[in-house]
Amino acid sequence: MPVKGPRCELARDDARFPAALARIPDPPKRLYVVGDTAALQEGLAVVGARKATPYGIGCATRFAQAAAERGVVIISGGARGCDAAAHRAALEAGAPTVVFLGGGCDELYPAEHESLFQRIVDGGGALVSEHPWDRTPRPYMFRARNRLIAGLARAVLIVEAGLPSGTFSTADEALAAGRDVLVVPGAITSPSSRGANRLLHQGAVPIVDDETFADALFSLFGCLKQESWEAPAVDASNSAGEEVVESARVSVGNSPPPTPAPATRSTHASRNAAEVLGPLAAALVAEPLGMEELFGIARDVCIIADPRVWLMEHLVEAERAGLVTHYPDGRWGPVG
Repeated sequence: MPVKGPRCELARDDARFPAALARIPDPPKRLYVVGDTAALQEGLAVVGARKATPYGIGCATRFAQAAAERGVVIISGGARGCDAAAHRAALEAGAPTVVFLGGGCDELYPAEHESLFQRIVDGGGALVSEHPWDRTPRPYMFRARNRLIAGLARAVLIVEAGLPSGTFSTADEALAAGRDVLVVPGAITSPSSRGANRLLHQGAVPIVDDETFADALFSLFGCLKQESWEAPAVDASNSAGEEVVESARVSVGNSPPPTPAPATRSTHASRNAAEVLGPLAAALVAEPLGMEELFGIARDVCIIADPRVWLMEHLVEAERAGLVTHYPDGRWGPVG
């Protein structure tokens, strides 16, 4: 039975067509959507084994929920195992999630996920396909579908994959589209983790705990950790100081990425940016640094500003000024 919900067809010239998918090497000519087209925004793809172990299901649930709670759309393929776990975790967190199907949206696969797909549409998410509504899914369609999963995502998180694994095609598509590939390692004795561990050996970004995942979300989306920060106390007699401190007291959970002022890559702009950024720019120009080290610098430099907000603003400013760049392994460092 087809999933109930609003339906539309999006051509590439439609304003609702996702810009991220228009930029991939082989963009779809048309998208068939059941659900809310507003959910078709850049998010995090969470994929893994269909015959997942409890470890894989647990990791997919854990990290999908953590991202969804920070407002990140979860993207996957609706398959059994890790994909379904990621979609369910997003629903539990009250966040939209997007399913890219191999066949048409009226030819659900797997059929037993009909109730899950209906929950996704009812929850503000969407089912999407590049094929007409009644197109029967074929094996080759699923590999082609993976480029859409990777293309709409800013990064692909692989939580479990054996050898051989269809998950590798999603990783390949992510790299072709210039997206980051994040991988949760597994035991070297586990057949279900051989593919994931191989991807790590080939240079994927390791997600080894909640902290490294939070840092990855921070780099990708500007999602800050669920914690509160209060500025240092100032002399109560200084009313101006009180006003500054009060404005700096913020809750950093679910904070959107800052929008920096436009900057050029001219020598003058770079010099001005270097002067403003001070020790942060000096450290990054010297060598690549991870988010933990950068946060340490921000914490030492900041006085009345939230160090995480300050860090995100200044990293974006330095990147726009041509001083630093974001490396595939998650570090920031000098350009060239």
